[in-house]
Amino acid sequence: MESPGWWLQRLGKKMLDERSDSVGDDNEVTPGLTSLRQAAEGKPKMPHVPGVDPREIVEWMRDARTNWLSLVIDSPGERLGVDGFRFDDPDKKSADGAKVSDEEANRIWQENSMDADSALVHYGAMSQRRAFVLVERGDDGRPVLTHETPTQVAVEHEQGNRRKLAAGLKLWRDDWTGNTRATLWTPADVHEFTTKTATPTFSGRAAELRGWDAMALPNLPDGYRTNDIGAVPLVPFINRRNRRPEGFAEHEDVLSIQNRINLSLINLIAAMKYGAFRQRWAAGLEVDEDPVTGASIQPFQLDIRKLWTTDDSEVKFGEFAATDLVPYVRAVEAAVQDLAAISRTPPHYLIGAVVNVSGDALKAAETGLISKVRDKQRGFGESWENVMRLAFRVTGDEARAKSWSAETIWRDPESRTISELADAAVKKASAGVPWRQRMEDMGYTPAQIARMEIDRAADALNAAPAEDPQPASLQAKRDAKQQEDPRTLIGRDDVPDAA
Repeated sequence: MESPGWWLQRLGKKMLDERSDSVGDDNEVTPGLTSLRQAAEGKPKMPHVPGVDPREIVEWMRDARTNWLSLVIDSPGERLGVDGFRFDDPDKKSADGAKVSDEEANRIWQENSMDADSALVHYGAMSQRRAFVLVERGDDGRPVLTHETPTQVAVEHEQGNRRKLAAGLKLWRDDWTGNTRATLWTPADVHEFTTKTATPTFSGRAAELRGWDAMALPNLPDGYRTNDIGAVPLVPFINRRNRRPEGFAEHEDVLSIQNRINLSLINLIAAMKYGAFRQRWAAGLEVDEDPVTGASIQPFQLDIRKLWTTDDSEVKFGEFAATDLVPYVRAVEAAVQDLAAISRTPPHYLIGAVVNVSGDALKAAETGLISKVRDKQRGFGESWENVMRLAFRVTGDEARAKSWSAETIWRDPESRTISELADAAVKKASAGVPWRQRMEDMGYTPAQIARMEIDRAADALNAAPAEDPQPASLQAKRDAKQQEDPRTLIGRDDVPDAA
């Protein structure tokens, strides 16, 4: 138990099982990671329409596909931006005593292009329940941060501890060799495995390595090395942990609404195709027959460009009423409103109709979204701080690696005008808020604030005084002369009243 083979089987089975849909004891279908990814990309399952060929539904679905779920995921994701990190270092304080952004943490962040890749981590967590960041030591000894997906990574927590990992596994296909590779991390060891099987299977019970070989590396012929970090170097980013401990996708509870919208749109296309064009009829018309087959010959072809005429005055023509499309459109609008309410997505994001709406009304409509984003900032912020602590373990900085007062600096998720930010900064200055904090509240990044501090100091040195100061020696002589002169200066108030 807890041997490398045991962990490989356990975590491998856990990873592969979550890719596919599962049916619970209540016959409710829980979507797998593959279904969640396809839904987020706008590739939902085809609905069943009675009396319609499924192949025709596929053709209609290409035209009817409207991916509302992407807005549900993107609307909070575009407001999640990391500006930097703060660590409790007494030697790094601003002039007003406030903690400043950590330069080494920002250097690690920039070295790994996390300004761009952090968005991938957030999107992966929201679209597939969770994402991971792998922290490794590069060839130059610097930390290397990479985004990992739950379709390739699985972790196991220690029993009774949801914060500490007991093991982690990464399983992926090597494009160069065509083999399947696996890396297993424990706090003490790292094991590399390989197999020629393209689709490996796992029992989840037997502690065996049948079909798996140790991955021979130039400096590690047996595929084993000591974990010098002393911890599993994977940090999970779990979305909506309050709904499910292992994570809950952002669009997972509105999948049924998206399916309802798809069905309504397909019905709308069917009504447009077969019922929107008014069908005509003719009564009393003599229909010719095919002399060979005896089948009736259609006297007219239904075409919007042709007119039906006949020489027989007794023939009557008419038409059926067209299908009313308004109920279909209203069904789609009602479903979209349900989706907006449940996902807390602003209605104007989905409907796109903003006419004569005040700024306060728009801000009120975004209240639910802002609250959701701030909740994600708290959860994801803890994960980013753990990533930085592992990165400082790699660099050997034990002080920062054990700094539990670290903070993630998030970009303000609310939409504010420049005048609003400037007015708030002036009021905060009168209330005694430090200058650096005011700049952060105005949306400047730590790098911009650092440059502004240098520019402020340079401006203070280069600023000319209001009047040229007198040399100290000359001023001292002038003061002494005034003390020796017994005469007093007579001002206007000292003149006697002429009256």
